[in-house]
Amino acid sequence: MNHDNNPEGGRTLPLAGITVIDVTRVVAGPYCAMMLADLGATVIKIEHPNDSDFVRSFPPLVPDGDGGTKGSGYFAQYNRNKLGASLDLKHPDGKAIFIDMVSKADIVIENFRPGTMAKLGLDYQVLKAVNPRLIYCGISGFGQTGPNSKRPSYDSTAQAAGGLWSMNGNLDLPPVRMGSIIGDLAASFYGAIGILAALRETERSGLGQLVDISQQDSAVTMTENAIVNFTVDGIVAKPLGSEHPFARPYGQYACKDGYVFFGSYSDKLWRDSCTIFGQPELINDPEIDTMVKRFDDATYERRLKPIIHGWFANRTKAELEAMAGDSIALTPIKDIGEVVNDPHLKARDMFVPVEMGSSTVQVFGSPIKLSDTPTRVDGAAPSVGEHNKEVYLRWLGLPAGRFEALHKAGVI
Repeated sequence: MNHDNNPEGGRTLPLAGITVIDVTRVVAGPYCAMMLADLGATVIKIEHPNDSDFVRSFPPLVPDGDGGTKGSGYFAQYNRNKLGASLDLKHPDGKAIFIDMVSKADIVIENFRPGTMAKLGLDYQVLKAVNPRLIYCGISGFGQTGPNSKRPSYDSTAQAAGGLWSMNGNLDLPPVRMGSIIGDLAASFYGAIGILAALRETERSGLGQLVDISQQDSAVTMTENAIVNFTVDGIVAKPLGSEHPFARPYGQYACKDGYVFFGSYSDKLWRDSCTIFGQPELINDPEIDTMVKRFDDATYERRLKPIIHGWFANRTKAELEAMAGDSIALTPIKDIGEVVNDPHLKARDMFVPVEMGSSTVQVFGSPIKLSDTPTRVDGAAPSVGEHNKEVYLRWLGLPAGRFEALHKAGVI
């Protein structure tokens, strides 16, 4: 199968010719597979005929063009560019078909709890015997090994177990979950990176391998300097609100109509800021003339905060952004409405339409910008089993009679 990997007649997309079998649900897995699809891989999303990915019911729900069945914008955001195939992996015939598919595929991605695929008789050890070149990516809460490997997990599980939750919020209040599903997203990123690395190695060795991705592991790597602070100095990271652990000034500051991020902690950026805001004399102020002095908590509270308040209090976000220009790191803290209407993001094609049946929903695009083989971000999100004939008849080569029998039996 080759799904429009060369739409303009030029160079093919990087992963053209690669076939991925996606048996994942929710986000940690579907997003990983979608990134590969955006890069040109043919991704077959497999769902049970009568028990589909339950994210299909997540809001926002978008009515079809006739005002009938609603589709999930959430589902579309993480499943564009995929072929939809239905298959019952618990049925003996379904298992046999899956194994036949694996024999022709390059990559399998699953995000079941470790041990589930083994119970189905479809784990990596079984599948690599069928296809020694197979790259098998298992994304789970705690990884394929270790004492906690079989525990259930959600994104919040990863944030809690990986330390992120304990670091987020304000010091005098209970810790707060991060506002995004960073555990799911980070695991998806690492899954894609691991798959691409394994794919490159397969080109040399001719052999595939298992890519084991843990949401907890992924969350741990999002903790910035918290790990080394503890291993070196025994410091346990605490919630800091919008403050940075040590850099000053670097955080959220109030202005006339909201808040901005301001990050002029280096000596050069501080000098530029003093000049831009009309107080060049502060550059040589002996209390705050070096980065090390400005990092001191007491100095920051007593000297820097009042100075910055004076710069920002009577200016709007737009005025401050215009003053900063290309010189210093100062950015309005935008709500999602402002983000979606940001002309810079629109210029970079970061909001794209995805078809769902007869409806269309705007979702985020791909942040990967390749100069000569740009990502493909306009493919539809499939309905359950939408491409069964293409997958099973044309790609896998099932006889028409066999296909019909499996359909009637509810296997596909």
